Amino acid sequence: MANLLLIESPGKSKKLSQILGAGWIVRASMGHVRELANDGEDALGFDLSGDRIECRYEPRGAKGKKVLSDLRQAVKQADAVYIATDPDREGETIGWHLQQELKLKNPHRVVYSEITSQAVKAAIAHPRTLDQSLIAAGRARDCLDKLVGYKGSKHIVWRLNLGAKSMGRVQSATLHLLCVREKEIQAFKPQDYWSVWVEYQEGFKAFYRAKLNAKPGSKSAASEAPDDATEGKEAQESDRVTSQVEADRLVAIARANPHQVVTVEGKVAQQAPPPPFITSSLQQAAGAKLRFSPDKAMKVAQALYEAGHITYMRTDSVSLAEPFCAAVRQYLEAHDPTNLPSKTTRHRAVKGAQEAHEAIRPTDVKRVPAQLQASADETKLYELIWNRAVASQCCSARLRKTRIVTKSGAVQWEANGQVVEFPGYTRYWNNLSADSQLPALQQGQPLTLKQAAADKKQTQPPPRYTEPKLVQLMERKGIGRPSTYAPTIKTLKEREYVQIEKGKLQPTALGMGLDGALEKLLPELIQPEFTAQMEAALDTIAHGKQDWQGYLTAWHRTYFAPALEQAGQLLKTNSAQVVNVDGAQGSKEGITRSPKANQLKPQATVTKTACPKCGEAMSKIPSKSKKLKANHFLRCGGAGCGTVMFWNPEGKRYEMPYAQRIPDPEAFTDVPCPVCGALLERYCYTKEGKEKMMLRCSLLENRRGKCKEVAFFKGHDGFWSPKFGTLKLDLVK
Repeated sequence: MANLLLIESPGKSKKLSQILGAGWIVRASMGHVRELANDGEDALGFDLSGDRIECRYEPRGAKGKKVLSDLRQAVKQADAVYIATDPDREGETIGWHLQQELKLKNPHRVVYSEITSQAVKAAIAHPRTLDQSLIAAGRARDCLDKLVGYKGSKHIVWRLNLGAKSMGRVQSATLHLLCVREKEIQAFKPQDYWSVWVEYQEGFKAFYRAKLNAKPGSKSAASEAPDDATEGKEAQESDRVTSQVEADRLVAIARANPHQVVTVEGKVAQQAPPPPFITSSLQQAAGAKLRFSPDKAMKVAQALYEAGHITYMRTDSVSLAEPFCAAVRQYLEAHDPTNLPSKTTRHRAVKGAQEAHEAIRPTDVKRVPAQLQASADETKLYELIWNRAVASQCCSARLRKTRIVTKSGAVQWEANGQVVEFPGYTRYWNNLSADSQLPALQQGQPLTLKQAAADKKQTQPPPRYTEPKLVQLMERKGIGRPSTYAPTIKTLKEREYVQIEKGKLQPTALGMGLDGALEKLLPELIQPEFTAQMEAALDTIAHGKQDWQGYLTAWHRTYFAPALEQAGQLLKTNSAQVVNVDGAQGSKEGITRSPKANQLKPQATVTKTACPKCGEAMSKIPSKSKKLKANHFLRCGGAGCGTVMFWNPEGKRYEMPYAQRIPDPEAFTDVPCPVCGALLERYCYTKEGKEKMMLRCSLLENRRGKCKEVAFFKGHDGFWSPKFGTLKLDLVK
């Protein structure tokens, strides 16, 4: 008999098998093996009763069933089972699901943040039990996200008839940030201004100052610069002059009066090294320097982790293990001794960080990027991670910041410069702006004017967010956690709520319309602060300080259920108006105007098709959705109805969404469903140009859940099912 190690990703299997050697079996769960069932009220898969929650879990599709079947066989061959799922809440929750499904009585929980021999063997030697508080937080997140997503989508989003598919707790708050910025851009009105400057024969340029700034070095731009600080710095400007007349007056003064130096100020500043990467800063740097999307950055990082090259990539901790810090100091002592600080550098944790494990770093600092045997993308990302980790342990950079103030008549001019006297950490991670060296001058020294001019400019709207900048904003606002940043942005793109325009995230008309509607119907839910409060509650649960079922049932009872009810009433009250895809209100028949393009939109036309629910005439609504089989759909014009119908090219007819269709009594048989006992119904469909028939469960909610495998196909001798056998034709009445 052997020991069984259960992990998530099969990519780790080979490396772990090499580390553990004979006597060990390594098997992967392929991520999540179980999920909440799609049954019950609104297909939530759980019931809220009082202050308790009854969850119903099922294997995640056919793949999940197969994985669990294989794992059960592996468990039979093992003396002891070790659960080594990923070292975060999600990994702890997956471990709990494995324990439940495989009926493991006393599994050993082992946690390591790097796949190295030392770390893995140390974890095996010191196992623990599954952390019930982390599991509670993981289950709470699953239920909370499904509660918001399913109920909000069904009762609010679908009723809007915008073409939007879903909303979500993190998704909708993130979309709102993008839409708020887009509205700022749309409302922005550019204004002309002038930047006035002088250039001297002595070799520098100075800018007009109506009022002098603080002393040089009072605020270090580099200390607050993001990871893309060296990417496209803005040119220096004078204080803004708002009229051509004033700009011309200042240039005339500069040309008519002698110039002299008023003050020369200098200051030496120490610029501390940046911390090692956490998930969000890695995604930001990979986006700015490598043009990786957050999703791609995480996939490449996953491959590096599974190969044993870096520590776990989902973390919000900036701490580093003592052995690694010591190894970096040894490396610097051998290769860059002038960059070795007197003591190990410590970095301040981000506010609200869970700090479950280390920052992202190389597992071995001696494996320099040039020696890595990996793909091009993996090598590039590894180089960023290696450089940032080493830089975090280096000496500070020493900068000399200089300011020269000159004067002509009553007008003052200012020049600022910065020179790197000692590069320090910037040898590995340069986040400083370009140097600007100023000449050596004395107070009172006369200057020779070479040129004076005014550049006409225009104020610019606030920029749209790049994907890395959005991750940075999500982190700062407390929306989501490291594991959710990339999937959230990916979902927004897949739902076509946002699009990439010149490298920036731009909300689509659909995204703006959905956000505009949710801002009226569920205003609190889309606010970043509201979502951040929920994240804080999940953290409290993870620390064992709050019961997850009590929190979730109270949240639903006191906020979400009443909010949904109120939103439903607003939808009924305002049924005579619809929210157009730009987020504005417009009549059902009227032409609406896009705020962005300021172009007329196609007008809905009334058809002769009667609504199957209320009998009112339906209107043809143009649509560019790729999901439709035609370039339009029908919507009922009756007050409070809102029924929609879509074109079926195979049947050459309009049909309601499947979930809303009234069952056909003629389709029912006398044969009960082998799973739930409801009657089977006949279902006709077309395959390869031929009309075919099958029998299936007549209850829609069950077809999506426990009865989804109930399917009898018509053959020569009756109806047959791969799982339930054959039904004779004479039984099917």
